[in-house]
Amino acid sequence: MNIEKLSKRLETVTSFIQSGMRIADIGSDHAYLPCYAVKNGIAKSAIAGEVVEGPYQSALQQVRKSELTKKIDVRKGDGLAVISPSEVDCIIIAGMGGALITDILERGKEKLDGVKRLILQPNIGAESIRKWLYDHGWQLVDEKIVEEDGKFYEILVADIGSPSIPYKDFKKELLLGPFLLKNKNEAFIKKWQLELKQWKNILKELDKAEDSNKITSKKEEIMNKIDIVMEELK
Repeated sequence: MNIEKLSKRLETVTSFIQSGMRIADIGSDHAYLPCYAVKNGIAKSAIAGEVVEGPYQSALQQVRKSELTKKIDVRKGDGLAVISPSEVDCIIIAGMGGALITDILERGKEKLDGVKRLILQPNIGAESIRKWLYDHGWQLVDEKIVEEDGKFYEILVADIGSPSIPYKDFKKELLLGPFLLKNKNEAFIKKWQLELKQWKNILKELDKAEDSNKITSKKEEIMNKIDIVMEELK
């Protein structure tokens, strides 16, 4: 992967940037995504944010090498601390766990003023992101799921504005994604078949554990998810 050719995952993420947007890529690593988006005229400008020194230096080198220093600003900082309110139109957070992404959004809520779009790609835990978006006035407008190198990635796209259409089945759509449910592609089927297998293995291990309220609650939670997914995979 380089700034000429992104991975399938990042290429899908980039496809949701609207033309001319000022973007911030949080956790940008080598800054491949912002370099690709700016170089190809998809984004007007970009901020590449990194909290770790090594990836921050890699991003700096990549932007300099690509001769894009006038359009891409590489900044070191934690989460949305690298941007100011109304500085960007679109925030991208990709390649992290869902819990970490929601934490970044929650801690940086005041930085979301002026932001029109969020493009979020959790490696796990998309359910918690959908819940956060719903609770904080963001309208989920699209989702995609892709398979790459045997791993499955969900991309969630949300625009500012209270959800205009209530979730018909809140628990199911939070877990599986309202847009992904409409188009159960091969990656969707394979991902949830794998999840079912893992959940059933976890249940077997929990059955061996000493009974407690915590264990009972965990088993009920998993069994509810199994029921939801099995119903959709029929």
